[in-house]
Amino acid sequence: MSCPSPLQSAMLMGAPCFPNAIAWSDENLIAVASGHIVTILRPDSPNGPRGLIQVFPGGPRILGFVERTDLLSGGLLPTALYRDDKPVVRSISWSPLGMASNSGCLIAICTSEGHVKVYRPPFCDFCAEWVEVVDITEMLFKYFQCTRFRGTGVSSLNFSKVPSVRPCLLKSASGQADSVTPNDELLKKGPLISAEEYASRTVMLYSLVVSWSPLLCVASEFCPDPYTSAPVSLLAVGGKSGEISFWRFDQPDCYTIEETKAPTAVKFAGFLQAHNSWITTMSWLLFAFDSSNPLLVLATGSSDGSVKVWLGDKNNLKSSEVDQTSLLLLKEVITVNAVPVSVLSVTLHAQYPSKMLLAIGKCSGSIEIWLCDISSKEFDKLGSYDAHYYAVTGLAWAFGGRFLCSCSQDKLLRGWILHERRLEEITKFSEMPRSNESTCPSRDAYDSSFGVAVSPGNLVIASVHCFDVDKLNRMYEGRVLRAAIDYFWIGGLQMDVWLKSPFSRCIEELPSFLEKELTYWGTNIIWSLNQYQCLEKALVLWDLCATLFAFMDNNSKYVEQLVIKWLSLSFMESPTNLPPEEVLSRLISRLSDIPSRLLHLLNILCRRVMLAKLDPDQITKINSKVQNVEGVCPVIDGQMTKWIEILLGSERELRERHVGFSFSAVKTTKSHLKSTPSKSGRWHPSGLKQMEQWVVLNQEHIRDQLKFIVPKVTREKRSASKRCSAVESCSYCSAAVPFESPEFGFCQSKDCTSDNVKRRKLLRCAVCMEVCPNSPLWFCVCCHRVVFRLPPEPLFRMSSCCPDSESSNRSSSQAVSSKPLCPFCGILLQRKQPDFLLSPAPV
Repeated sequence: MSCPSPLQSAMLMGAPCFPNAIAWSDENLIAVASGHIVTILRPDSPNGPRGLIQVFPGGPRILGFVERTDLLSGGLLPTALYRDDKPVVRSISWSPLGMASNSGCLIAICTSEGHVKVYRPPFCDFCAEWVEVVDITEMLFKYFQCTRFRGTGVSSLNFSKVPSVRPCLLKSASGQADSVTPNDELLKKGPLISAEEYASRTVMLYSLVVSWSPLLCVASEFCPDPYTSAPVSLLAVGGKSGEISFWRFDQPDCYTIEETKAPTAVKFAGFLQAHNSWITTMSWLLFAFDSSNPLLVLATGSSDGSVKVWLGDKNNLKSSEVDQTSLLLLKEVITVNAVPVSVLSVTLHAQYPSKMLLAIGKCSGSIEIWLCDISSKEFDKLGSYDAHYYAVTGLAWAFGGRFLCSCSQDKLLRGWILHERRLEEITKFSEMPRSNESTCPSRDAYDSSFGVAVSPGNLVIASVHCFDVDKLNRMYEGRVLRAAIDYFWIGGLQMDVWLKSPFSRCIEELPSFLEKELTYWGTNIIWSLNQYQCLEKALVLWDLCATLFAFMDNNSKYVEQLVIKWLSLSFMESPTNLPPEEVLSRLISRLSDIPSRLLHLLNILCRRVMLAKLDPDQITKINSKVQNVEGVCPVIDGQMTKWIEILLGSERELRERHVGFSFSAVKTTKSHLKSTPSKSGRWHPSGLKQMEQWVVLNQEHIRDQLKFIVPKVTREKRSASKRCSAVESCSYCSAAVPFESPEFGFCQSKDCTSDNVKRRKLLRCAVCMEVCPNSPLWFCVCCHRVVFRLPPEPLFRMSSCCPDSESSNRSSSQAVSSKPLCPFCGILLQRKQPDFLLSPAPV
């Protein structure tokens, strides 16, 4: 299936070998298991900087000693004949957002040797190679040394004296296999084990697939409230034995962009005997239809053809052990048969929050679709389809189960629309109003496909294809190219079976685009925007911004009409077909009643779409000259003025909420007497002097409630400190820096006061409005602001302008956590990297 795409294909130097070789992270990075390396890149920069994880042969692990005569018996023949000294990546999986020490994603990889390791991004190492943080196989080996290996010879060995050789094969000078025992002295340290025991230990340590669970709020004895305790994520590792080991990763207590050796909290959580044969695929899903007791579902597939669905008991997950009692077998969807299961994909049903859709891909090329009601534990098979000629290597749901994409080793990529109880294949993917020239060789050179992944906004799918080297130009392409990542737009497909278009009569026709296609695009874009109203979903709007920007380049009012329609549906209590000017006017008048998450969405759309022609720094200058918007920048026209007014009003509203929250916390806890912020990841009010000055400068805009709180807290603060001044010192020359703007300050040094010398401009923290120090700062790629005091997490959960009493009470007990999120855009902050290094692009 072919279609034009405004995204260029990305070339890879290695070829994938196993299914599910591509994964899209929550922070908008794509990872591909390409041979002996994992290539990590941004979808919008195919030829830009990349991250790399290189796989090397694993170190020796002494599992025991066997007689030379047993090498070719008891299941040891595969081990004795093993010669692969160039392992490849077998399985990859991204963690949820926030598990890395910089609040990014961790990535787990499993090699063809059965080894599992976890890596973090090199956010402060200034290199392309990702940094190893945990060796899961080594931890599992040490666990077995203390448990299952004990009493059978291994525990009595002196491991410090064992030479560094492969545990089960030692060659003599003639090249023949000698005894596994490196020397006779070691035999005196412990008894030999049987060949069957050695083979059993090898199988126990051999991993095949990895998969991260969603974030879980798990209570502990120190913090009984699961909603204020640090979230955790379980890494499931499936092996040859049919057993799954679980590893509990705690979210960091505090985040950093400076610490290179920040520890990763991980511990072994338990085993689950899921199948009697190899675990080939796993997929997690979190059900939150009952907010008081969210349920965790794990689907597992095996080489024996069986598929099982497991239900997590939240109460048991509070303990440190995960076993058959905490993950209960809900249903064996497919019993043992002759066709191995290659891939699985699960998703929540868009129409029914208690139901999930399960897609099963088999090595025969067939696909099965199941509808599972978790509340009633009913399973309904919707159908079986002969989708491919060879093994299915990738399945991915999108749009709440309305769309399914499948790929196979037969090099076919197929899209399916779910109509009630059946799948219908689409004939082509969506078209965009522009198409960039691609440097990718012809699609006729594609050989096999090894996985598909869906973008965070569900508007794009990515697929990795191997090349048929014989069809490439042998002078240059055939020497360096092995695979490519290809992108396809799906936002313009007719997937309104469950969600009807709310604005089918409000679409302005574009050249070469049918009205119904624009209706499909608009319906799916609004659906995607509505998904971000869930506070647990990270704000990664790259595909949404790219889609809208592509339409904007066509000089059409389609995007403005679409955004205004979304505003009327999301912000107005009773949406009607009001004129656009009336919608925007009502929006400005009721910003104080809009949840913070919607304000963040609005700010991103204003900056990255409606005001995309303006540089973020230009908008910052406008922010300091609100009274004369049109005179600041010559490119601003009347149409942009109204969007600037909305943006500035929304950002002022968010700043006022933070100021109000800070002063309310001080009023409740008297925590202003503690001037040193905590380093434990808990939020403390700071920058109160600057906030007070900001309130004075914005008396005509702020609400009466804030005007009442600030003077009262200020009087108490003055009586306690005997001093109140917003004048700070320059971090370069120690001269005074008065508060003139919340965005920046100017040094008052004598060297900078003459007419011929510009005053030194200093950036202010977007959170506390204090002058930033000379240290690495958090950076927002959307508004280009910097932060060194992280904002309180409740700020992003506010439903209106008034901080609730619960949040203030939490702050009094120092239970309010801080997150590296932009207070104006809501996206993840990061350390600003040079252009030649990889960094996420959430917008």
